[in-house]
Amino acid sequence: MEISHAALAGRLATVAAVTTRHAAGGTLDAVRAGPGALPEVIGGRAARLLSGLGPTFVKGGQLLSTRHDLLPPRICRSLGRLHDRVPPMTRAQTAEALGRAYGAPRAWPFASFDWTPAASGSIACVYRAELADGRGVAVKVRRPGIQHRMHTDFALLRAGARLMERLPPLRKVPARRIVEEVGGAVLGQLDLEREARSLAALRANLSRLPYFRLPAPIPEASGPGALVMDLIEPLDRFQAGRLDREQRRRIVRNVLQGVYRMLFIDGLVHCDMHPGNLYLNPDGVVVLLDAGFVVQLEPAVRRLFAEFFMNMSLGRGPECAGVVLRSAEHIPPGCDLPGFRSGIEELVAETTGRTAGQFRLAPFATRLFDLQRRSGIAAAPAFVFPLMSLLVLEGMINEFDVDVDFQGEAIPTLLTALNTY
Repeated sequence: MEISHAALAGRLATVAAVTTRHAAGGTLDAVRAGPGALPEVIGGRAARLLSGLGPTFVKGGQLLSTRHDLLPPRICRSLGRLHDRVPPMTRAQTAEALGRAYGAPRAWPFASFDWTPAASGSIACVYRAELADGRGVAVKVRRPGIQHRMHTDFALLRAGARLMERLPPLRKVPARRIVEEVGGAVLGQLDLEREARSLAALRANLSRLPYFRLPAPIPEASGPGALVMDLIEPLDRFQAGRLDREQRRRIVRNVLQGVYRMLFIDGLVHCDMHPGNLYLNPDGVVVLLDAGFVVQLEPAVRRLFAEFFMNMSLGRGPECAGVVLRSAEHIPPGCDLPGFRSGIEELVAETTGRTAGQFRLAPFATRLFDLQRRSGIAAAPAFVFPLMSLLVLEGMINEFDVDVDFQGEAIPTLLTALNTY
């Protein structure tokens, strides 16, 4: 999509104005509420700011909301509203979007349609409806005008990445490549026909796991900007509070096995498994309702990531360093390879065998990338997707069961995967 300079300038001005307004409002809120309420004020104002800036920024807030290990719980709870409680479309906006989806020559497929959203996300809202044959369905409707805004936001991010790469401390960071990789995946969520294909593929891949369930897309009832799916009800929110310890342990291990299958065997990876997309049915089956942020890993990336994860789980620092070097996009002449290898070995030795409560992926990834940056070794941007998937998941795991062996649980799947490559 071609974005004009005027559109970029206008969007930049809007971002600055919205940020300034919320910063000023947040300061006043903090003064009125007092120091004890500061986390709620910050979290609530941050959620409103990100929601006001649009879906590109909401996605960052959704990721942060899962990181109870990095942010105070009250701020995480406030940001958690961004998962499925973004302000919904008005009825007029919904009617506009549905008019585009089911305008002539397409026929209106619904016998009834509930105009009150069942869930409201940054890119689309979900509604209950009934087809002419009596089937209950969920209808995901894309917000009108959202495509142009998101493309404009990523044009701004690309411009910012170009500027970053000119700064001396960041010249070795492939910022533009990372923005392109992530931007392509996030913008892919606008394509609901693509999501329908991803949903069908994930259903097929995870059909061997009886503790996972995904809705089936209904292409014949869908239209441009509207995805119709099976309605799965009743559902409970994906929360640990109402479950006993054994139930939490079982659910965490089930989720991990599903994710490890995506990462290491199928290569079709869901990068957005937050509580707004994950639910539980009354039998404790994990229900994954959304397939917008799904990425297909290239076989070479999948194998290298599997090798790294296996060697990390077994404490094989030298082998981990070798995988990182083989996957690197660039190794500069004169690089201190012995020093780099030693840094990787030390990092792996400090983390091997730790439970979820002892191991934090974000600090681990930060140290790994810092070692690469200081050595001038450029990492392959495609590795951001499996890391993103695990980062989102890690926050949930720590809430459910801090004693799970995050690394050890992967070994059976890794052995199967490495024997089939």
